[in-house]
Amino acid sequence: MSLTGKAKLAGVIGWPVGHSRSPRLHGFWLDQLGIDGAYVPLPVHPGDFETVLRALPRMGFAGANVTVPHKEAALALADHVEPLAKRIGAVNTLVVRPDGSIEGRNTDAFGFIENLRQGHPGFAAARGPAVVLGAGGAARAVVAALLDAGCPEIRLFNRTAERAREMAQALEPAVPLPQLIVAGPISPLSGLLASENPRRIVVCDWDRRAEALDGAAVLVNTTTLGMAGQPPLDLNLDFLPLDAVVNDIVYAPLETDLLARARARGNAVVDGLGMLLHQARPGFAAWFGVMPEVTNELRSFVGGT
Repeated sequence: MSLTGKAKLAGVIGWPVGHSRSPRLHGFWLDQLGIDGAYVPLPVHPGDFETVLRALPRMGFAGANVTVPHKEAALALADHVEPLAKRIGAVNTLVVRPDGSIEGRNTDAFGFIENLRQGHPGFAAARGPAVVLGAGGAARAVVAALLDAGCPEIRLFNRTAERAREMAQALEPAVPLPQLIVAGPISPLSGLLASENPRRIVVCDWDRRAEALDGAAVLVNTTTLGMAGQPPLDLNLDFLPLDAVVNDIVYAPLETDLLARARARGNAVVDGLGMLLHQARPGFAAWFGVMPEVTNELRSFVGGT
């Protein structure tokens, strides 16, 4: 398609940024919808990030995505930050307002939930406990999304337990954090939550992750374990109910060993590509004025890179 002098502009800011699939993704939607606009990669060194962010309105940009290592800096520098982004502690989407100020948003939580709903129609977070592996930035978005969708109990595991405790405290700041990491039998967790512990997030010992699957309605891996070039995720699925949904936010490979093993035993599985695709939709709508759809054609186009 051809661009005019009135083309709307957006892009993705990162360092490096060449690996990003966002230009391919947004380019697909721009072509499909016939929009006079462009979405470009913007490789920006951390030392130049603030200068570039402040220049976006002056250069006519409607906004931009933010990827590593700039997400926390974007949170600190944006003129306005939505409450969800503050809770998650990171901004991945910048929107230039009509007055030239910049709003920071986080769309990862939206992307996670929408991916599960599309990949497993009828998914309801309120149906039962969730087991979440990892305590990085993606895990924060996943846990926030599950809490907001009504999940009654989140069993959180990370190889560094203190990081998981810090995340739990940040996402449920008004509730006292127990001094004890749950390391005993997992089955009484619901009773613990109802009586001794008012928190919905329970930080558990990494070595008990297999037992924590007992009674779970959804299992989510947010770690890099199982990603191409990384060690595999060592997790016995014997305790996992067969009606539980298994999601791995990794999308390279598209079907991780975790998903393959879960599928083989009869669990519904949802891969991680959809989270990438769905998290892009609110930003595209804010910049270009149309809420796009995630289709099989899009999945094949972006996933095939």
